[in-house]
Amino acid sequence: MESNRKLKMAIAFASVAALSVFFSLHYRRRRKQRSRRCACYLRADSKPQDSFRRVLADNSYSPFKHLKLEDGDSSYSHPYEAEITALLDCPQLEFTFYPDEKIPTTRDTYTWVETEQQLNELADILIKERVFAVDTEQHSLRSFLGFTALMQISTQDEDYLIDTIKLHDAMGILRPVFSETSICKVFHGADNDVLWLQRDFHIYVVNLFDTAKACDILSKPQRSLAYLLETYCGITTNKLLQREDWRQRPLPQDMVQYARTDACYLLYVARCLVGELKQKENESCFDDELHFVLEACRRSNMICFQRYMKDIEAAPGESAASSIISRHLNGQGGESDDFKAQFQDMVRRLCSWRELMARVHDESLRFVLSDQAIVALASKVPTTTTDIFDTIRQADFNTDSLSSSMPSPSPVVYSHMDGFCDLLQERIDNCNEISLVVLQKCLGQDGTCPLSVFNYSVLVNFTMRSTNKVVSRQNGTKSLKQVSRKASRELFVKKFSCKSPVYHNCRIYANDGRLLCYCDRRKLEWYLHRGLAKLVEDDPPAVMLLFEPKGRPEDEDNEFYIQRKKNICVGCGEGNHYLRYRIIPSCYRMHFPEHLKSHRSHDIVLLCVDCHEVAHAAAEKYKGKIAEEFGIPLFVRNIVDLRDDHVASEPCAMGINFEQAGISPLELRTAAMALIRHGQRMPQKRREELTQIVMRFYGGRDISNADLERALLVGMSSHERRRLEKKRGLSLKHSNGGIIPDKRQIGSTKKMMISSTVNRSKVETVDVSFSEEEQQYVNEEITDQVETEPINPGMEPEAPAHDNNNENTICYTSQNGNLQNEGLDLGDSRNDETQPTHNPKLSLLGHGPHGKQVVDHILKEYGEDGIGVFCQRWRQVFVEAINPRFLPAGWDIKHSGRRDFGEFSVYNPIKKALAEAAKS
Repeated sequence: MESNRKLKMAIAFASVAALSVFFSLHYRRRRKQRSRRCACYLRADSKPQDSFRRVLADNSYSPFKHLKLEDGDSSYSHPYEAEITALLDCPQLEFTFYPDEKIPTTRDTYTWVETEQQLNELADILIKERVFAVDTEQHSLRSFLGFTALMQISTQDEDYLIDTIKLHDAMGILRPVFSETSICKVFHGADNDVLWLQRDFHIYVVNLFDTAKACDILSKPQRSLAYLLETYCGITTNKLLQREDWRQRPLPQDMVQYARTDACYLLYVARCLVGELKQKENESCFDDELHFVLEACRRSNMICFQRYMKDIEAAPGESAASSIISRHLNGQGGESDDFKAQFQDMVRRLCSWRELMARVHDESLRFVLSDQAIVALASKVPTTTTDIFDTIRQADFNTDSLSSSMPSPSPVVYSHMDGFCDLLQERIDNCNEISLVVLQKCLGQDGTCPLSVFNYSVLVNFTMRSTNKVVSRQNGTKSLKQVSRKASRELFVKKFSCKSPVYHNCRIYANDGRLLCYCDRRKLEWYLHRGLAKLVEDDPPAVMLLFEPKGRPEDEDNEFYIQRKKNICVGCGEGNHYLRYRIIPSCYRMHFPEHLKSHRSHDIVLLCVDCHEVAHAAAEKYKGKIAEEFGIPLFVRNIVDLRDDHVASEPCAMGINFEQAGISPLELRTAAMALIRHGQRMPQKRREELTQIVMRFYGGRDISNADLERALLVGMSSHERRRLEKKRGLSLKHSNGGIIPDKRQIGSTKKMMISSTVNRSKVETVDVSFSEEEQQYVNEEITDQVETEPINPGMEPEAPAHDNNNENTICYTSQNGNLQNEGLDLGDSRNDETQPTHNPKLSLLGHGPHGKQVVDHILKEYGEDGIGVFCQRWRQVFVEAINPRFLPAGWDIKHSGRRDFGEFSVYNPIKKALAEAAKS
């Protein structure tokens, strides 16, 4: 009996334990499933396009903006319309597609292009060609708009495969090649390729020959590339490979072979088709009226006129819903009106949710939810998670067109199941509310989905549409405007923060084994490549110098440079993102003597975005105090161009109010740019206002278009000029006019006045004339153009050039309104002795000469010790603003930045003097 009782107790305990384990595992599994559904799959499943730093066509509802060239046309028009029109009028047919009648064979080697250097080298090769073949491979399943995953280019001698995923942000390098009118680009079926190149890279094809258009004219039984390859080359290709995932790297050998085949035989196929077109011309009895080759070229170049445009709908998913409803209800009969109304409403809900999810996650519509699944869900309206999954799986299983590799249901549905159930159970009233709820849950303040360059604009664009709309406050949510502000910060962090560690903590030892400093890999490689050091350790790398260094850390009594440094924000310790911050602003430091700034990282620290914003605000405030203390204005306030001799020499006697006559450099440039770009299209009143602003700079006289172009350059540094030329699509050496002023105006821009002091009697002049190369180019251009240049209607002709005894003056007034003015005798060499050389890095659009004048004043009054005190003041400002808790050991407000240069340094005074002597 006792044994039976013990046995029963043991069985009871075992049963309880088994049940406990069962329920525990069940609970954990349910909780894990629930947690997996709450977290978006994208946080663990990255995609190749996540590496794109910039996309021209995002997933928002805003229109696509095309490349804008210098002529000021709208960014929604075709930038090369004139060039394509000229080709239609006069086609270029002097080139030879393929030099040999023999069928080409597949080359043994090809070039895989995956670096910017290789892409630049390829551009240099292609620009010298007369013709080359192009093909692209797209990926659309795991992308909302799709993107170019591979580009194949074949010349008569070489095949190139370009990794457009890795080089996505650099593909603009090939833009000049594709827009060059003298080079023929051979495509097959270019209608889509032309649009895709515009969408992804702003590449516009000019001078195109499409072999598919030639097939149409020749009335070929088929126009596919596979047919042409088999007919002319005897090559059979597997077109199923076109549907493969071209994102994968490395590409399998069969996909590489397929990609090469499409392009390398295309030039030979084009040669054969052109030969048949010429033969058809000879056989035709209408030679004078029909030219088949010209017609093929005309039809091909008409494709170039196409412009990529986004499909923008009034409501998300509206067109897809209408199509599904039309297809389904037209084939069905006998349903009640209530069922039809419920079905249509559910289809619209599902299509709206699907499109928004596809835009947010950058997935195709069919990947998120197939049309067949939408019909099944709208017909059955399942309520439980299991029923929903089963309905989707069954609908996808019955669809032959879906790839077997696609998951069903998709990760989008699975990870956002809660919202999907609310949608089916009609807890959300209308489609507009669906949009707000989806964006809030996915991209809101506590959103489940990561932000990217693809979906960020979806949020911002919807915020603009839904101004002042707030999502339900019962859930504690905030307005989309606040959400977009946070999203903007996160995108800024992703785009501009350092993408790799700043401190590599590599070590440099002296030849006696003592540690000299920590540095990055690049500096280590500099010593190794020149044979000045030997590698002593690999991980982390360390080198020993093979010469006696000029100085050692103990000489400076500073341990900062022999400390390991962490890649974190020195203010708050944030380690996920950081930016470099210069404690001493660059506008001052760039003018320090070389031995006080070269190779000194003490005053360059890492800050997160938030700390960077605080430090920058404090620095800008302190700059104002510096300007007030030294009496050197922070900004150039007003500028005016006096071209009349009498006014220039006697401004005060004339009673001119320069406070009203002048204009700020930035305001002048903004007004001139607006008039150049949109002057003919803007309202008359606004055009007159902007014209008056520019006229104030020119002393009130009438202005011409040339004056507007010259006004763009006033006060700009050489770097800003290059940026302007790049933005307007110009090159200084290849422009036919552009922003280069004409010959009659060059004399008036030789000398400028800068208001840098409060004392009116102290006036400084700087030389802002063009460089020797630019001057020579301008003279050559004007020689060809000045006699034929018409004067714009309504503009007075320019005054003749002054001789050397006359004066041309540009006057500047400072922030406090004091006038700085002096007549400049352009022919008097005595003035040149007292005029400081203009630094081309200086810009009047920002702080202008303020930084240089402050540093020059300190050096003159206090010497290099004054620079040291000046740096200490800036470090104190930084410490008070940030209260940094994570500064490297050895960082000190009283740090001395002075250093001596060794014999191998490019800044060694003796070596520098020899280099300058060699140049002269």
